[in-house]
This record gives sequence, C-alpha cells and structure tokens, in this order.
Amino acid sequence: MSLNYIWSGFFLVGFAAALAQFLLTGDTEIFKRIIDGTFDSAKAGVMDIALPLAGVMTLWLGIMNIGEKAGAIDLLARLIAPFFSRIFPGVPKNHPATGHMVMNFSANLLGLDNAATPFGLKAMESLQTLNPSKDEPTDAQIMFLVLHTSGLTLIPLAIMAQRSILGAADPSDIFIPCMIATYVATVTGIIAVAIRQRINLFNGVVLSWLGGMTAAIAGMVFYFTHYLTKLEIELFSKVFSNLVLMVVIAGFIIGALRRKVNVYEAFIEGAKGGIQTSITVIPYLVGMLVAISVIRNAGVFTFVVDGFSWLFGHLGFNTDFVPSLPTALMKPLSGSAAKAMMIDTMRTYGVDSFVGRLACVFNGSADTTFYIVALYFGSVGIRKTRYAISCGLIADLAGVIAAIFVSYIFFH
Repeated sequence: MSLNYIWSGFFLVGFAAALAQFLLTGDTEIFKRIIDGTFDSAKAGVMDIALPLAGVMTLWLGIMNIGEKAGAIDLLARLIAPFFSRIFPGVPKNHPATGHMVMNFSANLLGLDNAATPFGLKAMESLQTLNPSKDEPTDAQIMFLVLHTSGLTLIPLAIMAQRSILGAADPSDIFIPCMIATYVATVTGIIAVAIRQRINLFNGVVLSWLGGMTAAIAGMVFYFTHYLTKLEIELFSKVFSNLVLMVVIAGFIIGALRRKVNVYEAFIEGAKGGIQTSITVIPYLVGMLVAISVIRNAGVFTFVVDGFSWLFGHLGFNTDFVPSLPTALMKPLSGSAAKAMMIDTMRTYGVDSFVGRLACVFNGSADTTFYIVALYFGSVGIRKTRYAISCGLIADLAGVIAAIFVSYIFFH
C-alpha cells in the first residue's frame, strides 16, 4: 500500500463527508473547521512535534553513540540475538540495527517515549542500510514497525496520571487491562507479520522467549496486584522508569571511559544527526497530520460510531462500549487527538465510568500506526509501505477487541 493512496484517501473521504453534512444539515461552519484544522495541524507538526523532536534526537543520538563506542549496544544485541535472528532473519548477526531495536523496545516497555523515538529512528536508519530498494521497506523494517506500533508498555504512567488529575478514585485501576490489551496487540502483530513473511514461530527459541515474556508479565501483574497498593504501583513506575534511564546513561559513559573513549566528542559526533533527521521528517509528518485533521473535523468518526451503534444493537450485543470508540478509532491516527478524546470521554461520562475507563484502556492498548509510519519511513525516504499498515492495523484491532473484553470483565 502506498502512502500516496492513503493520504489522498483521507482528504477525499473527509471532503465527501463534509459535503454530505453540509447538504443534510446545512452546517455552514464545517468547511471553515476543516480548513482551520489543516493550518493548526501543519503548525503543530512543526512547532509541537518536529522542533521538540530535534532537541530530543540530538540528546539521545549523542547518548547512543557513546553506548555504541562503549560496546553496550553490541552487548545487548548479542544477548537478544537468538530471538531476533528468528523474527528478523534478514538482519545479519551482530548488525548494529539489532542493538538499536533492543534499545527502542526497552524504552517503549518502560513508557519512556522521549527516549524510544530516537532509538527507533536510529534503528530504522540502520535497517535501511540493508535495504536494496530504498523507497519500500524490507521485511525486517516491517516487522520492526509493526512491533513498535503495537505499543507494548508495561506501565501506562501517562494515562494513570491523567486519571488522577481528573479525580479518579483509583487512577491505576486500568493498569492490568492496559497491559493485557497491549500484549495481545503485540503478539497479534508478530503473528500477522510472521504469516506474511513465512517465519516459523513454532521454533523452540521463539516459543521460549514469548513464553518467558508472558510469564514475566503475568508474574509482575500478580506481584503488583497482591503485594503493592495503588499508590505504591504509581510510585514504583515513576521511580523505576527514570532510574533505569539514568542507569543506562551512566553505564554508557562509564563503559566508554573504561575503553578510553573521548565521551564528549562521541556525544557530539552522534548528536549531529539529530537536527538533520528532524528536518527530514517534517514534510512527511505535516502531510499526514493535516490529512488526519481533515478526517477528524469532517465528522467521519461520528458517522462510524453511529454505524457501529446501529450494527451492534441490531446484532443483540451490549452497546455500552460504543461511546468510547472514538478514542480507539483515533489512536492509530494521532496520539494527541486520541488523548484529547480520552479526556473528553472521561469528562463527559465520568472518570470512573465504564466508558471512561474503557477509553483509557483503548488509549493504552496500541500506538499511533499512521503517525509512526509517516515518521519512521519518512525519516529514511520510504514511500511504499507494502503490508506494514495492514498488519499494524490488525494488531491495533486485536488490542481494541482485547480492551473491550478485558474492560467488561474488570469494570462492567
């Protein structure tokens, strides 16, 4: 699938929906909302995302270069190589991309979004060196992207914090449902891509790694729910995530000093690529954000939600979950818009309502597929997405379905 058709489709569907609303309801403001939204999104893409990203990229690419010269990235790559060699068969043994991907997944797992993005962009850049066709992704790049868009995060700290701000009686009560939903999305993403790439997931190494991760998550859930209070869970997540980040930075510096590396020069050498990467992604980022804003402001999601409500109602299903669907529908398109819809849902229906909690679980069950595709593929000049988006959306759908089932069990 080409970004050309996706981008064009967003605009045409949005314009058609706006015209239909104008003809049916006489809403004369809808065209203004759409045009104003395009300007706002274009500005946000540069001022709120690309420019802040430049600073973050400069910092973390410099830190990563120190880690590479210290041998830390290579050590991490060797540790996880048995598993990665099975799901990334196109990546040679000991290739730098493996270490970069490990750092990206580790940062995502701990909810360290600011650190995860530079690591992820560096991983995509490393994988691009193995790409014989520079305008379309390799199998390894697709697997990496889908795993990233599935958004596996152990502790949804930002969502818990937002619930606390809005006065939730128990801000962390969505912790376990979010963990289960995002894990289902991740495993589904692996399976979907493995089927397309004919990767054998019944290999003993793969099964042992997936089984080990499942056991580790289950063990952590059991420990948190049986031995820690809600406040202790929040405190642990804040301290542990940031402590790990500090340990990583200190470890890289100490390792580099032991190898007699000029740490400051290594930092500067790596940091130089931060600005250039941020400038490269601006056109891709602005283009996608503007297209998404057209869809949102044209009221397409209202049509979709009303349609789901009618469909599930006629099929005899309980439709209590339908009002929270805008968050799920927006999540693959825009993280900030999904967060805004989550907050709006909690304010409208109540922060501790079933709908409010489910919106939070939706927001924590996956990542922003289209945004990540535009950012990561755009950073290396890839224009044809092949099946990356379809597999990413399959993972997102699995996360949404899991979120609904888990939320009915926990909250309904």
